[in-house]
Amino acid sequence: MARSGYQWTTNTFLKRAMDALKLEEHYETLLVMPRREVRVELAIRMDDGSLGNFIGYRIQHDNSRGPYKGGLRYHPKADIDQVRSLASLMTWKTAVIDVPFGGAKGGIDADPAKLSVLELERLTRRFVDQIHDFIGERMDIPAPDVNTDQRVMGWFFDQYTRHHGFAPGVVTGKPVALHGSLGREAATGRGCLIAIREVLAAAGETVDGTSFAVQGFGNVGSWFARLVHAQRGKIVAVSDVRGGVHAGDGLDIPKLVEHAKATGSVVGFTGATPITNKELFAVDCDVLVPAALGHVIDENVAKDVLARYVLEAANGPCTVHGSDTLEQRGILCVPDIWANAGGVTASYFEWVQNLQQHRWTEERVNEELELHVVQAHRRIRETMARFGCSMRTAAFVLAVERVKAATDLRGIG
Repeated sequence: MARSGYQWTTNTFLKRAMDALKLEEHYETLLVMPRREVRVELAIRMDDGSLGNFIGYRIQHDNSRGPYKGGLRYHPKADIDQVRSLASLMTWKTAVIDVPFGGAKGGIDADPAKLSVLELERLTRRFVDQIHDFIGERMDIPAPDVNTDQRVMGWFFDQYTRHHGFAPGVVTGKPVALHGSLGREAATGRGCLIAIREVLAAAGETVDGTSFAVQGFGNVGSWFARLVHAQRGKIVAVSDVRGGVHAGDGLDIPKLVEHAKATGSVVGFTGATPITNKELFAVDCDVLVPAALGHVIDENVAKDVLARYVLEAANGPCTVHGSDTLEQRGILCVPDIWANAGGVTASYFEWVQNLQQHRWTEERVNEELELHVVQAHRRIRETMARFGCSMRTAAFVLAVERVKAATDLRGIG
């Protein structure tokens, strides 16, 4: 395995936790290796009549604590290494936030920007046709991820019902009108806000007056920015795939959101200075928030970070060397398996509502989300003190303890 790949990064962080716990060697097999890997060919008819062929994956990492759970992403770099890593991260994320799920992930090596809406729908439905026997309300529950949204989840749900009948709990992140949950869309960003609020509070600080730079302005980044702005935090820089904008006194986030909706990008926003994605990482701020793709903060980028905190709103945004460099420089890295767990927590709430056929209020969703994130922070801090380790290692230790306990209780025979 390459010493720079996504899976190597995740397994390195995991190995540090297992070493801290002094686990027997056989747990490296029990806790590291995926339970099942599904690879499928997805041939669809394109709008011009040609044949399009794509590769899809569903990696089911661990289900000792509950059904497999994890998102589905459409991206041209969605390969087996990346999806394996993300599936593993989901196992530890659901354990840290203490919801009764395991970990899985799905990916299709497609660029949605090059596909029409009809082609995206055909691709989604073909993927369901290929994997429907391996998923289900009590088996594996996908959700939105990079370049997928509630519309894609609606197609996914509908296609699954054609094979197995009405089963809204087979996928989360659905439209509210199609058995989705109130509060789900903002949940990952809201969970990130609660996480950094708790970290700041532990240092005697508040969100009010704290400055943030957000890399990525999709669902997670935009909701996080809006929620921080509402609590009088100062968003000084934002970027997306096309570029970014910077304003030392703070950006007008409501207007920036409208601009991004109208133009498809934050680029060109008036009253701000254009910057590149690379420049955003070196912006003078209190909290740097990578909220897009993985492995964007390597050793070289980490050397230029001026923030005091890095909040991992994306999955796996730091390489091992990037994370180590931040730690060596005294920058606290708030790990992804806790920081962005708000999404899977709200997905759990949606799944519960689907099984009960009962809808919660948005207030209840947000209250329950707060309880889970705050309690996880408390346990992570206790683990940091117990092992004298970083917040990332403590989060993995906490997760491994919970998954190991379930694995031991279930047995391997």
